[in-house]
Amino acid sequence: MALEDAGKDIDRAFTATRDRGLAYENAFAGATSFLRRRYTKDFGGVDLAVTGLPFDQAVTNRPGARLGPRAIREASTLQPFDPPYGWGYDPLTEFAIVDAGDMAFDYARPADFPAAAEAHVASILAAGAGCIVLGGDHSVAHPALRAHAAKVGPLALVQFDAHSDTWPDDDPGRIDHGTMFGKAVAEGLIDPARSIQVGIRTSNDATLGIAQIDARQVHESGPAAVAKKVKERVGDAPVYLSFDIDALDPAFAPGTGTPVWGGLASWQAAAILRDLAGITLAGGDVVEVAPPYDTTGATAVAGAHVATELICLWGWTRRQVR
Repeated sequence: MALEDAGKDIDRAFTATRDRGLAYENAFAGATSFLRRRYTKDFGGVDLAVTGLPFDQAVTNRPGARLGPRAIREASTLQPFDPPYGWGYDPLTEFAIVDAGDMAFDYARPADFPAAAEAHVASILAAGAGCIVLGGDHSVAHPALRAHAAKVGPLALVQFDAHSDTWPDDDPGRIDHGTMFGKAVAEGLIDPARSIQVGIRTSNDATLGIAQIDARQVHESGPAAVAKKVKERVGDAPVYLSFDIDALDPAFAPGTGTPVWGGLASWQAAAILRDLAGITLAGGDVVEVAPPYDTTGATAVAGAHVATELICLWGWTRRQVR
């Protein structure tokens, strides 16, 4: 669609006939798929699928992240008019990207959710597409990691978060958004020697060998230095990047379940993510956007931008270099 057709398109989520290209549908109208991508469960010919895992029954404080995927999609409608800023290429045009919708599950059977989520993400990967997840609370990263590790082997974890989420938990029946990365280490899904957490500002001695750059270090050293350290840590390993929106300070992302002061500014997160270009991103997620506490919509906006940056990172090493 040419720019002169702006405002003439509607409901591209259902009416689009191609999976590449920018979108000029009015930002305030129409079906709100992520970045106006086509909704589909058929991944033939698809390069990358965005999917929602709207589960928040593992939270330790305020619920509401089950509504995160819907809010992130709505917030994303302002973005697909132009190529993502600062990247120098347009992944929306270069790659066939779709919205796989949300995973269906029975909310009254929370114990069944992890296996169902793992199978859902695995079905996307098995079709040859990459996968970016919209959460949901942070526990959804565990089944997503399982699906990715089953395909590519142990991953380097790059985690943006206020909390380490490695608290001890040896009960396989528990679903907790603060213990899943400890379980992921125990299961061999992630390689601690290649993994790193950014923005941490809560205490937990159980680091399990995962490196940390706490929030104060981010503020004092700056985004470029942080990105350099992250890239040195992960090397050429396949990376799963998990972005808990509470990595951002509550001033920038109040709509989350466990806000902690002293966090990253949105500009810092944006700069770090863009400077990570070149890592081998296998997949990733943005989680813990809780719209009930997001009075201005700023948290959903941040979540939509993070998910777009993940798409850019995924595409950077797969793009056609001209």
